[in-house]
Amino acid sequence: MKHARKRQSRLRARVAGTTGALAVILSAGVGTASAAGKTTGTAVATTAPEGTPQAPGQLTLPAPTGPHRVGTVDLHLRDTSRADPWVPGNQPRELMVSLWYPATHTSRYPAAPWMQSAAAAHFLAGRQIPPGAVTLPTTAGHTGAPVDHKAGKLPVLLYSTGLHGDRSMGTALAQDLASRGYLVVTIDHTHDASEVEFPGGRVEVNTMPQGSHASHTIAVRAADTHFVINQLAAIARGHNPDVDHKTLPHGLLKAVDMHRIGMFGASLGGGTVPAAMHADSRIRAGANLDGQLFGSEINKPLDRPFLMFSSQHHNRNDDKSWARFWRHLHGERFDLKLRGAEHNSFTDSEVLLPQAPGAFHLTPPQLVQILGTIAPDRAIEIQRTYLAAFFDKELRHHHSHLLDGPSHHYPEVAFVR
Repeated sequence: MKHARKRQSRLRARVAGTTGALAVILSAGVGTASAAGKTTGTAVATTAPEGTPQAPGQLTLPAPTGPHRVGTVDLHLRDTSRADPWVPGNQPRELMVSLWYPATHTSRYPAAPWMQSAAAAHFLAGRQIPPGAVTLPTTAGHTGAPVDHKAGKLPVLLYSTGLHGDRSMGTALAQDLASRGYLVVTIDHTHDASEVEFPGGRVEVNTMPQGSHASHTIAVRAADTHFVINQLAAIARGHNPDVDHKTLPHGLLKAVDMHRIGMFGASLGGGTVPAAMHADSRIRAGANLDGQLFGSEINKPLDRPFLMFSSQHHNRNDDKSWARFWRHLHGERFDLKLRGAEHNSFTDSEVLLPQAPGAFHLTPPQLVQILGTIAPDRAIEIQRTYLAAFFDKELRHHHSHLLDGPSHHYPEVAFVR
């Protein structure tokens, strides 16, 4: 009984997110919802190109590990068939997404910022980070660089981040998967995210009503995902869906493989994946990074491959939503646990917060509470490796023995049986 109470306490802490000072620092995706299914809130930061001199407080991400260099482009999308559910009136739903892809001739194109300047200013101010305390670096992606045709048709991976989180929080994983030959699309869920910058410097902030139910939030995100897939289909047909008619990277029109689409997400973004898969059968494989599940979708049969990847105190033995969903998975399924990791280990926070704990008002014990004891670079390396192994297997039919069972190369990964 004592052990059960301790386990339930850990789950409540993970779901509800942090409190006090930590809630300010991590106000963009930490928790997914309260026990009643009402939304709460986490946070993060970026990457500097190799060889860049490091300024004081400069935050960096691990370099991508795949054989390709990386290109990126931001797209402004508008869904005229759907009103934005988080603002009054009948305003069409608008989204910003980033495309990450294998690229060539990258030296001719500028390295992209982790977050655009106006949104970055809002991000830092909203988290009470003193001016000059940290520098948000550039990413490994080069804006508008041509697609590397040697990579062939690119399987698509969609990414949804934590509640009130920015799409930037998945940069470490997105740019690595792009370097391995994927087209990765990171989605900002407008007025759910703490800040989204649109062309011209317009910044839209979180306007979700207090106490919004997680299942409704997930339904909105699933609709966003379905719309984004439709826009990718338009690109594959030779059209440019960008509202402002931004020039698309050379080679992109011929590179999108609409027959190989997967999706992954962290925290509430991971909880969004099952709903998105039920809403759109084009998503052939899904992965949930430590997100609690909400909504009726978890009680519906799903016959496509699914990866559940949890922190050290969370899996289907601790989370009833995971246990129910697991029973309804009829395709290939995996339940992995990352020993030494906590909930925020599955975002860029894992490597960025330890680089400037003072600026984020964090003590060493608080860092352990948020990120666990696993070494930051090791946590990201493992996530990159296992996500790539899963999607390579399910979308490219490249079998990996990593998914057969425990590996002596990665003893931190436990297979939950």
